[in-house]
Amino acid sequence: MAGSELQNSQNAQIDGNTLVAKSLSLFGATHMFGVVGIPVTSLANRAVQLGVRFIAFHNEQSAGYAASAYGYLTGKPGILLTVSGPGCVHGLAGLSNGMINTWPIVMISGSCDQKDFGRGDFQELDQVEAVKPFSKFAVKAKDITEVPKCVAQVLERAVSGRPGGCYLDLPTDVLHQTISVSEAEKLLKEAEIAKETVTQGGIVNSDIDKAVSLLKEAKKPLIVFGKGAAYARAEGELKKLVESTGIPFLPTPMGKGLLPDTHPLAATAARSLAIGQCDVALVVGARLNWLLHFGEPPKWSKDVKFVLVDVCKEEIELRKPHLGLVGDAKKVLEMINKEIKDEPFCLGKNHPWVEAIWKKMKDNVSKMEVQLAKDVVPFNFMTPMRIIRDAILGVGSPAPILVSEGANTMDVGRAVLVQTEPRCRLDAGTWGTMGVGLGYCIAAAIACPERLVVAVEGDSGFGFSAVEVETLVRYQLPVVVIVFNNGGVYGGDRRNPEEIAGPFKDDPAPTSFVPGAAYHKLMEAFGGKGYLVGTPDELNSALSESFAARKPAVINVTIDPYAGAESGRMQHKN
Repeated sequence: MAGSELQNSQNAQIDGNTLVAKSLSLFGATHMFGVVGIPVTSLANRAVQLGVRFIAFHNEQSAGYAASAYGYLTGKPGILLTVSGPGCVHGLAGLSNGMINTWPIVMISGSCDQKDFGRGDFQELDQVEAVKPFSKFAVKAKDITEVPKCVAQVLERAVSGRPGGCYLDLPTDVLHQTISVSEAEKLLKEAEIAKETVTQGGIVNSDIDKAVSLLKEAKKPLIVFGKGAAYARAEGELKKLVESTGIPFLPTPMGKGLLPDTHPLAATAARSLAIGQCDVALVVGARLNWLLHFGEPPKWSKDVKFVLVDVCKEEIELRKPHLGLVGDAKKVLEMINKEIKDEPFCLGKNHPWVEAIWKKMKDNVSKMEVQLAKDVVPFNFMTPMRIIRDAILGVGSPAPILVSEGANTMDVGRAVLVQTEPRCRLDAGTWGTMGVGLGYCIAAAIACPERLVVAVEGDSGFGFSAVEVETLVRYQLPVVVIVFNNGGVYGGDRRNPEEIAGPFKDDPAPTSFVPGAAYHKLMEAFGGKGYLVGTPDELNSALSESFAARKPAVINVTIDPYAGAESGRMQHKN
């Protein structure tokens, strides 16, 4: 290139949209989820030109759920792009979901022109203030020269320490500002050099010694692990720890699959016994919140000693365990395994504690299998769930990613469906969020293209984001959505006769949907494949055909409206 041409190219101008896209690409972003519109349409187009794949949704809420799940599955920040004002507000669902589940997500929203803020501008909102309760860091780029630094900050902070949500605000005037190519390159280089690196404090070896001593001296030890361990890719170290010590293990719902549910030391089917009688519990990447009964009696023994492994010091200080180990789950387990290797111990399969859990597990599984063996038509929850379980297991490896939401559907599925590989279960999570299903499906298909994605959803959960089946078809994603259709939230009209009163007593019940809703037709309307099934043969056929095709499909499973229970297993809360 001639000198004058080089000079001209360096003096050429780029706008804020292009600089944001360049920053994202340079700092490792490969995917973005969102809804375009004023003022971010050009930003999305520039990002695509620079190799960032943009997955366009119908609603920011679903796009946000997708971004949060993408962060969990990949370990990189999932990026959500929204328009200003109401788009930002809609996006808060995904940002807060990432924050509460401790998954890395970055929400980027356009905002109104800075000079018109406070005057009632188009979609005006103080978005930085709005997102603060739902994020760990929020920043506004007030000038185009701040863009590279701000992009680097939100991407780094989303994954540092305890992962979570970060927010970047991009005013319209900043997106329209211009800068020379040479100045942009200088700013990008400076931002890359200045990227923050957060280092964890070292774990004291004496604390590792204490943890190992507690496990070794325990009469009834238990290892509990959750999605934090899954995020840390700790499955190899967990396997080594469990199999070298012979200690039974209990995964939380999204920890399932780090070790196979079929493992002989799995205590899931003997959960009440395991947590009720253990005397030392090593809890790795799982919080002692409502999902684990806060680690308190009567579910847990009053004398249990918790060894809590968490990346967040504040979490350990909150829970006040017998011993806390602050650090990445995989690294902490590596240290524990190294210590045990020097002084090995193993319970053995004839150990009274191992035998007690094994016996209880076998008894409970046998009882459940009796129920599963029955072909009940009209379908209850158990019969179709057994058929789905067998179909998923029949796929082999790589195992499908299971997305599960609903009350009864998710609760029964958690007990029946078998997880054999890590990070292959996505469900309502820490918040018990309904409506995550289709967003999670899309994220899973994008993050793990080698895997089939199978969603098992209640009709209520499906309805939150059902129109995103069009997104499945548009991108031709290998997702099969199975809808348990029982005509409403928990089921149809379950009111007692005395509850049907008042001036609007002829209205449908608050829990009721249209009976026999043709959800499969919605998929067909967009060019996907729909199935309506009500018998074992019909369901088996639909699963076989759709799994083989690996194309977008909805299987509408007709369920007895009186099967299942109101509020699922959370009846005491309703």
